[in-house]
Amino acid sequence: MKKLVLSLFATLAGISCAMAEDAGCSAFKWPVTREQTLFLAAPVAQPGASLAVGQAVNFALAPVDTISFAVPPEHAPVAGTFGALASVTVPSEGQLQLSLSDEAWVDVIQDGHAIKSVGFSRIKTCPGIRKSLRFKLSAGQATIQLSGANTEDLKVAVLAPE
Repeated sequence: MKKLVLSLFATLAGISCAMAEDAGCSAFKWPVTREQTLFLAAPVAQPGASLAVGQAVNFALAPVDTISFAVPPEHAPVAGTFGALASVTVPSEGQLQLSLSDEAWVDVIQDGHAIKSVGFSRIKTCPGIRKSLRFKLSAGQATIQLSGANTEDLKVAVLAPE
C-alpha cells in the first residue's frame, strides 16, 4: 500500500510540474509551442549564419567587443557579454517572429536602419524560452543582431507569426 501511495504521489507531482510549466509558457501573448519543438533539435550555428524562416539554431556567441554590428545596438551591451549577427531572407508577407531561449537584446536591421518590433512578450516561467518578438519588415534581406547575452550560447527561432 505504501508503494502505491508513493507511486501515486510521484505521478501527481510529475503532472503538477508539467502543468506548471505549461501554465508558464501559456502566459506568452502568442503560442510558443513551435519554438519548444524546434529548440529540442536546434543545430549549432556560428555568428554570421544565414537563417531560414521556420528554423531554430543554437548560436555559439562571440564576445560583443569582437563584433562589428551593422548599426550600434539600441541598448549598448555590457562588457563581458556575448552576441552574434545573422542574416535572414524576409518572406513576401514581411513578418517575422524571433524567439530566444534566454535574455539578450535583439535588433533587426533592414536597409541600414533598426526596425522597431511590433509585438513583444517576455516570460520568466517558461522553461527554455525567455522572450519572443514580432517584426513587420519589407520582403528581402535583413540582419539580426543579438547582443548583451550573459551566456555563450543562445537558441533562436525564426518563424512566421501564427
